[in-house]
Amino acid sequence: MAPKGSPSTQPEYGKHPFQLTVEELSEELHTNIESGLSAEEIRNAQEKYGENKLKGEEGVKWYKILSKQISNAMVLVLILAMALSYGVSDYIEGGVITAVILLNVGIGFYQEYNAEKKMDSLRALSSPTANVIRNGTADHIPSPGVVPGDIVVLKTGDTIPADLRLFDVMNLECDEKILTGEAMPVVKEVDTDYADQNELEIGIGDRLNMAYASATVTKGRGSGIVVFTAMKTEIGKIAESMHGKERKENRSLSRKKYGPLQPAKGAFLRSWDGVGAFLGLTEGTPLQIKLSKLAYILLFFALLLALIVFAVNRFNVTKEVAIYAISTGIAMIPESLVAVLTITFVGGMVSMRDKNVLTRKLAALEALGGTTNICSDKTGTITQGSMITRKAFIPGNGVYTVSGSEDAFDPTQGTVSLGVQKSKEEAEAELIARREELDRLRSSAALTFKEPENKPQRNNRPEEPETEKVPLDVTENPEMTSELEAYLHAAALCNLATVRRNEKENKWQTTGDPTETALQVFAHRFGQGKKSLASKGWKQVGEYPFDSTVKRMSVIYKTPDKAETLVFTKGAVERILDLCVSVGLGEHNIEMTEEVKDGILEQMTLLAEQGLRVLAIARKNWPTDSKVTDEIPRDDIECGLTLLGLAGIYDPPRQETKDAVRDCTRAGIKVHMLTGDHPSTAAAIAKEVGIIPKDMSHLSEAVAASLVKTATEFDGLTDEEIDNLPSLPLVIARCAPHTKTRMIAALHRRKLFAAMTGDGVNDAPSLQAADVGIAMGLAGSDVAKGASDIVLTDDNFSSIVGAIQEGRRIFDNVQRFVLHLLTSNVGEVVLLICGLGFQDEQNFSVFPLSPLQILWINMVTSGFPAFGLGKEKAAWDIMSRPPHDNRKGVFTWQIICDMMVYGLLMGMLTLFTFLTIVYGPGNGNLGIDCNRSYSDECDTVFRARAAVFAELTWLILISAWEIKSIRRSMFRLDPTSENRFPFFKDVYENKFLFYSVVLGSLVVFPCVYIPGLNTNVFKHKGISWEWALSVGAVFIFVFGMEMWKLAKRQFGWFADAQEMERLEQAHRGLSLRQGFFSFSKSSTFAKEPSGTASVNGATGGLNKEQLGNSSAV
Repeated sequence: MAPKGSPSTQPEYGKHPFQLTVEELSEELHTNIESGLSAEEIRNAQEKYGENKLKGEEGVKWYKILSKQISNAMVLVLILAMALSYGVSDYIEGGVITAVILLNVGIGFYQEYNAEKKMDSLRALSSPTANVIRNGTADHIPSPGVVPGDIVVLKTGDTIPADLRLFDVMNLECDEKILTGEAMPVVKEVDTDYADQNELEIGIGDRLNMAYASATVTKGRGSGIVVFTAMKTEIGKIAESMHGKERKENRSLSRKKYGPLQPAKGAFLRSWDGVGAFLGLTEGTPLQIKLSKLAYILLFFALLLALIVFAVNRFNVTKEVAIYAISTGIAMIPESLVAVLTITFVGGMVSMRDKNVLTRKLAALEALGGTTNICSDKTGTITQGSMITRKAFIPGNGVYTVSGSEDAFDPTQGTVSLGVQKSKEEAEAELIARREELDRLRSSAALTFKEPENKPQRNNRPEEPETEKVPLDVTENPEMTSELEAYLHAAALCNLATVRRNEKENKWQTTGDPTETALQVFAHRFGQGKKSLASKGWKQVGEYPFDSTVKRMSVIYKTPDKAETLVFTKGAVERILDLCVSVGLGEHNIEMTEEVKDGILEQMTLLAEQGLRVLAIARKNWPTDSKVTDEIPRDDIECGLTLLGLAGIYDPPRQETKDAVRDCTRAGIKVHMLTGDHPSTAAAIAKEVGIIPKDMSHLSEAVAASLVKTATEFDGLTDEEIDNLPSLPLVIARCAPHTKTRMIAALHRRKLFAAMTGDGVNDAPSLQAADVGIAMGLAGSDVAKGASDIVLTDDNFSSIVGAIQEGRRIFDNVQRFVLHLLTSNVGEVVLLICGLGFQDEQNFSVFPLSPLQILWINMVTSGFPAFGLGKEKAAWDIMSRPPHDNRKGVFTWQIICDMMVYGLLMGMLTLFTFLTIVYGPGNGNLGIDCNRSYSDECDTVFRARAAVFAELTWLILISAWEIKSIRRSMFRLDPTSENRFPFFKDVYENKFLFYSVVLGSLVVFPCVYIPGLNTNVFKHKGISWEWALSVGAVFIFVFGMEMWKLAKRQFGWFADAQEMERLEQAHRGLSLRQGFFSFSKSSTFAKEPSGTASVNGATGGLNKEQLGNSSAV
């Protein structure tokens, strides 16, 4: 049910909630800290309190969109034209222009309002969320849905959705500098009694049992009751007091603070901010601002053209000259440019949502298409995130291996075996024997052409890492030992994940981090899960959450008999080993010497080379009589440990990742994997998905050495040393958050455009530093989402590739409709300016197009095809060409030259048609006063206008089909098509554009022939033989555009060398077999300069193996 209440309505308390006990507060809010609110209570609270939103978050304002439509440069010119029309008593043209203004503003308002609504709904999907307990179950809801009385569960990285009274915390620390200005996080506690203290004497920063809306959890976890929402929260009070006071720098009017000139300076800058926002010059995406600036530059030239019209007519300003001057100015401005751009962007956002990508900032749509490098996490993004503990090395016991499990979450599936490693000499001898036997069997099978009888069957279980395993003496179903039991206790208790059997759905369910889930499932295999241990009396007394800077986590537990207090620690192997003083338990306990440490590291490498993520698990005894408090530094807890063993966790790559990396390679995008894993694990996975080549023998020694580095190695280099590397690392292992930021900086110094993924609080700086910050929707924290530009709802690497493809499609379409609109403007201006030379007997200009013809062409003819070009699907080769240069943007030299060539051709053809009709059969008779009304003397001029009107309309419309591809022939837009004549199929694919062109072409006939409409409104009349000139001009125009495209391909003008090399390789030999349109096909792939692309630092250009044959591209 939609909230109906007012956000200003809030619960009333006898005392402030921080002074009440949890029981008193629960009673006042009719909630339960165990089960939360019931469904009925939630509905009542929503009706009473409304949505949890601050003022200013209400979304789109209709009047702002309307003002934006009116402030459009084109509409301002139209308003001027309308005023002049009424001023000179031309009510027909004034009325038509009024209708055009209302239609243009109405359509623009409707489309942009709907677009903004869609954007609001999409932004809401990626806005902060809250974990709440309702009806006894955990739920994940948008923060605006939180109501007083809700039970909110907090974890590291969360943005707190409302003001909470905490009742359960575990090492909880919150960053409250947004409220208090204090840089240090505040440690929360729930035991302090504030009941008898004065509320006003205790500042919000000292109310340690409260957590405040908009603050972020930097450490630990906790739970609390929502006590205030919306504007009654502490942040809401600040927002209320600051409402309308937020100013940019130097906008103050204070003479006392900033000197006597500051009031004038501040007033001017404030006025400029208002004007700039109204005109669209200071608000919007970079491309929107550029196009708005372009519109006003064109407005200046439009006024200049109007002045020229007045000057040619000796400033004898009749109403016809005035309207023509304004109409000429209108012809200079692409009126629908900004509207088409907005709608194209919103269409892209909707399309990305369907590809599991939520766009938080429109500017990201512009940036994605030019991405040259992707820096991605491994776990859950490149890999499935569905982890399983495959190996467990326990000193003194051996290696435990899990096999045959089809469900990573089901501890009852598969078998566990114990393998005792043989000596190095025995292992090598057995491996040699096995290889010889395998070679013999292969030779035999090749001679007899027989398939092996026991060919393994594929299934859906997580794949085993492919490796040549070291021979072991294997024992099935090993017995429990004290070493194994201690290992399992540590794995289960130093763990926040849960594993449970859902009897109703007959399946196992898990919650928590995938790595911890894998360890928890492994412990459950032996009946030593966390829940089972808790029921036996294990009690947690302390916790030090995982910290990415130290890469470990610790918990402190009392044993069931309270005889011992144990510290359990898990984390990165190298970090844990540095803290260990011994290895193993009981008779197997030995001192941690350098030799022993090297042996452990060798075992870790063996596991890592199998693609396993390796963690170390350790413990130590803590004095039972020593009280555990949060004040004890973790360094004092995490020292003097005993290593219990290693865990080898396998996270299989996503099935689609390898193809996605290959797509990036073909698209000229380098993929970097930044992971916290061991270098061997990271390299194994990177090879498996194609980020680095499996065989690096063909690479130079320097390049091969730079492909995989640890964070320690990378961070140890100076910026100059990093810049001198032949290639930036494609894999960085043991990666820390600041390493990601350095990587982004290194890419920027190489003038590259980088996308960065992240999910944790500490990833926020690198997400903000990247050109495109990508947060994980499933595993990502609210802080990471808030710092990002886009959010992946499925945490899947292939979704990034899909987003880049959509970004490229949007960029291509923006180029297409910009070229289409500006081409028609250039063509009109050429015709109208040259037309000023046609003068009648009274030495007044005779206009080749009437003002209303100009308005019709600009408002109706050009607009709809431009919208259609914004809907074009992705080109067949969009991910087989290098990224475009974001620094150059849309207005490349190719676009500018195309615009001038096509526009001049369009203008010259229409001018030629007018000249032919007037100075051919018409003998140069320009009549008298033909700009005002029809007479027999004006018959030739009116017929010429009709022919020019029809011709210009058709040229603009047919140019939209031609501009579907800026370089390829219109008659073979998709060179991979086997269709002999694919033209109709290609143009019909975009149905909106198709019908815009077809219906726009047909509308010409009623405009030309309907009596009254033709002579009185459009100032033309019906024609006969003149149609031949208009139709002939269309064929000449198409031929001219095709020849220009052919010349660009033939001589390599504006060509991207890498793209042309790819086209030549992919389609050399696509031949002339297609018959009639072989010219179109062969000329499409005329040879251009070649080049090579360095892809992921591992290969040269796009070779035959990557491209395949032409039909597969």
